[in-house]
Amino acid sequence: MNSSFKLFLRQKKAVAGFVIVAALCLMALFAPLLAPGDPSARVGRSHQPPTVEHYFGTTKMGRDVYSQFVWGARPSLTVGFVTGLAITALGTAIGLVAGYFGGRTDATLDLITNAVLVIPNIPLLILLASFAGTVGPVAIMAIIALTSWPWGARMTRSQTLALKNREFVVAARMVGEPSWRVIFVEILPNLVPLIGINLVGSIIYAIVAQTTLEYLGFGDPLNVTWGTMLYNAQNSSAIIIGAWWDIGTPAIGIALVGLGLALLNFTFDEIANPQLRSGPALSRWLRLNRLRARELEAAR
Repeated sequence: MNSSFKLFLRQKKAVAGFVIVAALCLMALFAPLLAPGDPSARVGRSHQPPTVEHYFGTTKMGRDVYSQFVWGARPSLTVGFVTGLAITALGTAIGLVAGYFGGRTDATLDLITNAVLVIPNIPLLILLASFAGTVGPVAIMAIIALTSWPWGARMTRSQTLALKNREFVVAARMVGEPSWRVIFVEILPNLVPLIGINLVGSIIYAIVAQTTLEYLGFGDPLNVTWGTMLYNAQNSSAIIIGAWWDIGTPAIGIALVGLGLALLNFTFDEIANPQLRSGPALSRWLRLNRLRARELEAAR
């Protein structure tokens, strides 16, 4: 654990991405302290530029953009992280079961995965949201999670198919270990970098999908999120009248989340992809893990 932490600290991209994401999460967590008061309250003139009193200016309705940005981070990040976890968990579970058991189980799950995979996600999200009318964060999370898991399932299935015939997995089955233990103890730890890539990508996609739905008017306009901020800024013609702060603030927030997660994702990719691995610390860490794996195989 200590060597892994030191390795993480030496990855500048990972540290920068973690700092960005952590700062935004802490901002959302301490929103009552950073922006006390009601973010929907009228506190100034219409489309007032940034001042000392209103750091990010005001909206057309005279609401403080800074307060809305801070409070809007809560539902936006919550939807992104919770939905990303749900997508990753669902895709990983389906991919593991399909890849390990094979046969009819694999054929059935692969058919379901391909059926969902060929459906364009964003148009399907818009169609489902249009039937549901105005949808809240929970409905948005459910819609995104149920339509976005196939990519992770396909990647996990492919890697599981490659791992289940490895010597240490075959040895575990030969000594009579139950399937659940083989999956969770022998195969799943080797999928951690892939799961990390899937998780980070799913979080980014969930935030973008939620923002897209709310920007198109399918979200609840009474909820303060970065998506509804963009929707209200569009309706008030913020760009046309030059109120760049009204639409730029939530856009920058979304871009920062994407940047931070992309840096973390690139680090996971470096660990998972041998062609991208570099650095003496990372090489020593990988060699140590390979030696430990060989010792375990020899012990069995």
